Amino acid sequence: MSTSNSTSAPPVIAANRVAAAERLSTAAHTRTPCAPVRDLIGADDVAAAYAVQERIVADRIAAGASVVGRKIGLTSPAVQQQLGVDQPDFGVLFDDMHCTETTPIPLSRLLQPKVEAEIAFVLGRDLVDGPLDDSQIRAAVDYAVAALEIVDSRIAGWDITFGDTVADNGSSGLFVLGSDRRTLDSFDPVDTQMQMFIDDTEVSTGTGAACLGDPLRALGWLARTAREFGQPLLAGQVILSGALGPMAPIGTVGTVRADITGLGSVTATFTQE
Repeated sequence: MSTSNSTSAPPVIAANRVAAAERLSTAAHTRTPCAPVRDLIGADDVAAAYAVQERIVADRIAAGASVVGRKIGLTSPAVQQQLGVDQPDFGVLFDDMHCTETTPIPLSRLLQPKVEAEIAFVLGRDLVDGPLDDSQIRAAVDYAVAALEIVDSRIAGWDITFGDTVADNGSSGLFVLGSDRRTLDSFDPVDTQMQMFIDDTEVSTGTGAACLGDPLRALGWLARTAREFGQPLLAGQVILSGALGPMAPIGTVGTVRADITGLGSVTATFTQE
């Protein structure tokens, strides 16, 4: 990387990227939140943050995990403004992050969990070649389901900047998919309405339009970005397209349910064991 422009920030050295990845991985393995990694890679160095994420992903794959999809984050203008960014981010979904509606989730699997309701797209076609325009994106979707993303942060107190959350695999945790599969000719994601409850208390509401203006627009952004990174989206992958409303913390045992018009409901039950 050239440093001839004296006003540019210096490149993040490889040792710092390694140290950031090790800090986050240690936090995950020990179930002990760590300090932010922006002291090592900066708060908004996109390339450095994704380089750390890629290292963590490679280590997980080497340890036997399989990639099953991607998640899109920072799709809400309010959250982007909060973190001082003007773009979404993404993380990688692994097979061991997928939880079923019928199996309780032990809180001990998580550090600082929060939950958000989303539309998940399951791809029927690769998004490797072509213009990746709206029609191609739409045609690539096999079906959609209601989803709950349980986001988590290895960084203590969710004290994150854009660089921190990207490096930490987009603050990924777990995800649950609903059972009602719908094709895009039976509903329009942008028109959906969402309500989310913890037990009987409503904790979040939102719409399809809250997700980058349209969940399919978020999918298109990810398809183009993933291809630029040399890791395009493939048939069979699950794509969590972004929150339809504010996320809610999970502080104790209970059941989360999200109702999304056109897609039905999805639930997750949290237990101590």
